[in-house]
Amino acid sequence: MQKAYFPLLMVVLACTACEKEITVDLQSKEDRLVVEGIIEDGRFPMVTISRSLNYFSKITPAQLLESFVHDAVVTVSNGVRTHQLREYRTDTTNGIALYFYSADTAQFHTAFTGQPGNSYTLKIEVEGKTLHAVTTIPEPKLRLDSMWWMDSGNSSTEKARVLVKVTDPPERGNYVRYFTSRNGDRFLPGLNSVFDDHIVNGTTFDVPLDAGVDKNQKIDFDTYGYFKKGDTVTLKFCNVDHNTYDFWRTADFAFTATGNPFATPTRTQGNVQGALGYWGGYSVTYKTITIPK
Repeated sequence: MQKAYFPLLMVVLACTACEKEITVDLQSKEDRLVVEGIIEDGRFPMVTISRSLNYFSKITPAQLLESFVHDAVVTVSNGVRTHQLREYRTDTTNGIALYFYSADTAQFHTAFTGQPGNSYTLKIEVEGKTLHAVTTIPEPKLRLDSMWWMDSGNSSTEKARVLVKVTDPPERGNYVRYFTSRNGDRFLPGLNSVFDDHIVNGTTFDVPLDAGVDKNQKIDFDTYGYFKKGDTVTLKFCNVDHNTYDFWRTADFAFTATGNPFATPTRTQGNVQGALGYWGGYSVTYKTITIPK
């Protein structure tokens, strides 16, 4: 079987189009390394390294556990300091073990957190290979001004929409990725989690935000995008660089186009040389509202 490649806990699906006949090569291919790395302002870097899994088979917890890559030499540099990350294990509420690399508490004198305006180089040495990627945490130029809610339009329903007002500077080339948390639960991205300032450059504009979803679960499109009255909603609003935007733009499109015979084929655009996946910087702003019942 052909292997499908995806960052940890996120399946990037291949799409087909109806304009021409497409022949799919299902011959066995070598597993590839997959990197998912982030550095946020005020936080230490976090990197997950795994192997690609077979798209056409059911992925079990045992397969997921075996996919993690251990004993890699992972370093992050901010141009002044270089810090070697340490591998950690965490267990989820359902007992699944996850592995990641982050700041080594035993070498705290070289550790650093992300800062807006700085660039960060990721280097991974593993299995005889050397992987590289560079990202920038941009200044928060796309400014989150306010957030509010509105009724879904049916007074008898509990559904509500959340909207935000955003101001974009005159300079073009600003990008955002967002997540939402409901009642203190974990932050989840929307199905289309990124947007740019191509159309709204230099303006102040309103935009509705869909509630974040767990892409590993079946999505109920009757309720998708809505919050419920009584919810406390926290928005994680992140300015990102162009490479991070491109990765999630293409990954979101691949996910939402799955099963659509009219969708255009797309390749997820990562920025890690020598592997699949991405290394991304996030400049983060939080805002919270409570929707009354």
